[in-house]
Order: sequence, then structure tokens, then C-alpha cells
Amino acid sequence: MHPHIYAAALWLILIAATACSGDSPAPPTVTAPAQTSAPATTASSAPTSTSAPRPKLEEYEVPAGSRPHDVAPATDGGVWYTAQATGKLGYLDPATGQVEEIPLGDGSAPHGVIVAPDGAPWITDSGLNAIVRVDPATRAVQVFPLPADRPGANLNTAAFDGSGVLWFTGQSGVYGRLDPAIGSVEVFDAPRGRGPYGVAATPDGNVYYASLAGSHIAAVDRETGAATVIEPPTAGQGARRVWSDSLGRVWVSQWNAGQVAVFDPADASWREWKLPGAAPQAYAVFVDDRDIVWLSDFGANAIVSFDPTTEQFTSYPLPSSPANVRQIHGRPGEVWAAESAADRLVVIRTGP
Repeated sequence: MHPHIYAAALWLILIAATACSGDSPAPPTVTAPAQTSAPATTASSAPTSTSAPRPKLEEYEVPAGSRPHDVAPATDGGVWYTAQATGKLGYLDPATGQVEEIPLGDGSAPHGVIVAPDGAPWITDSGLNAIVRVDPATRAVQVFPLPADRPGANLNTAAFDGSGVLWFTGQSGVYGRLDPAIGSVEVFDAPRGRGPYGVAATPDGNVYYASLAGSHIAAVDRETGAATVIEPPTAGQGARRVWSDSLGRVWVSQWNAGQVAVFDPADASWREWKLPGAAPQAYAVFVDDRDIVWLSDFGANAIVSFDPTTEQFTSYPLPSSPANVRQIHGRPGEVWAAESAADRLVVIRTGP
């Protein structure tokens, strides 16, 4: 065989072998903004650019059948997660990969988990129709039931406001608050009924929630408990989760529209961007310490980052398929997510 033909054949074999390797996820793809920016109240998509460096992505297995739903970084370097299918709160030690699970009670079906200023995890438990606190040192479980006249709230997510009061949502059409200092639980009717899902607090301590069925977000008056509806520009977009950046802007994942949106309370303005790909489904949203926005995209089986400064998306394909990432959280240098369909937690290490 001619030496040039032999070299070409060998090169094709090497390329094919590399493409077939399944040992690591595909490198991220980057989507840049179009040259002409879209109006502030319309969705804008963008062409694909060159690929970015491979992310530091790692998966951790949790017990089979646990169906992890939400995650929350612990203060000691570990990670809490809700095992929705088995009624437990899990704890992962990333250094060893070891997992501990804490039963929350008969009938438990935990959804969300957040960490209080004192380091204790708090859980929204739709099975128990209660808010649950776990002592991080003793693992003791404390249950705060919703009032008896509020059954079947379908509890979802919680957040602490600037005064240390825990606010929570229920998809049946309610939201509420729990004051840990006195243990009292108060529930309010959502202004448009069914739908309250994600909830978050801004740096100034104010609270916003997203209504999936209602396709809006709402600002909560921390004193009276009243909620004021705020309409996004896109009708029927399916606002699912919310998160605040360091400036107090509220970022929203729009499930039906496959978009990420931001609402600025300073001037009541909106902007929206379509996620890359043919059929994106934006489920979770999280804003990290650098004000980079992270989303989960069911349509692409990926976690997607969005840089508000450059308006550029970067997509990180997930090794497990389907992963079904329903929530994202993090701490400096780490973005954590729960892969509910794969019984795994995944981290993207963004730091050095």
C-alpha cells in the first residue's frame, strides 16, 4: 500500500475509535448570541460556535430506586439530597462516595431540600404534607405538619427570607411560611390557584415564587403574606423554578417555552432567551456565585450554563440518559444536580 494511503487509513481508524469511546461525556458546546440583539421582551436564539474545554464533570451513585429529586450542599462539604421514592433524606460524602440515608417517616415523599443558616437541612415533604427539619449532628427528625384544613398541598420547594422565615410552595394552589423560632405554619391561597412550584429569596431577603400551571411569577409581601402576580412576556411559558442573582434580578426557567427569563424588580423589565437545540425544555434554574445562570434541559439531556454578560450558552451533555435533572444547586466552584431517572448525583466543577 502506498505510504500516504496507509497513513490516511490509520488516521480514520483513530478518529472512529475516539468517537465510539463511552468513558467520558461529550465536550460542551457553546452557543453565542446573534449579532443583532433581540428586543427586551422577546426570546432570542443564537447560532452554534466552537466547543469549549471539557468540563470537570463527575457522577455519584445513590441507592437504586431512591429517585433523588433535589440537592443542597451541606456546610461540611457534603451534599444533602431528597430520596423521593423511598421517603428519605440522603447525605453524600463526595470525598469517599459514601452515602447515608435518613428515614423521614411512614408515607414520606420528600421533594425539596434547603440548608438553614445553622446548617440544618429543611425538607418540603408532599407525602407527609409537612415541613421537615433534620438535625445535622444527631440526625433527629422534626416534623411540622401543615394545618389540618390544608390537606394535599403537594409541597414543592422552600427558601429562607431575610428574617430567617422559611417560605414554601404547594402545587395544589398554596404557598406558606414557617417561622423556625416558634414552629408555626401559615398557609395562603395562591392568587390564581394551582401551580406554585419554585421559590427563591433575593439578596435583600424578598421572596418570589414561580407558578408552573399559572405561567407567572409572584412577589410575596413578607409582612402580610399577600402575593402579587408578575406576568412574563411569553404567554403560557410554564414558569417552573426561580433563582436570584447577586443584583436581585429573578431568573426563571420556562418549561413550556424552553426559555430562560430574567425579571428585574428595579425597573419591572423582562428579558427572555431560547435555550439552544431543536426542542429545549428548561426545568431547573440556579445562579452561581459568579452570576452565571445554570439550567437543566430535558430536551437535550444536558445542563446548560448562560452568561448574562455575553448572552452565551454552553451545553454540558450528561453521561446518564435519561438523567432528568429536576433541580440544581451549588457552592463556589461546584454546581450540583440530582439525576432523578438515573439514581445519581452529578457535579460540574467550575473552580480550579
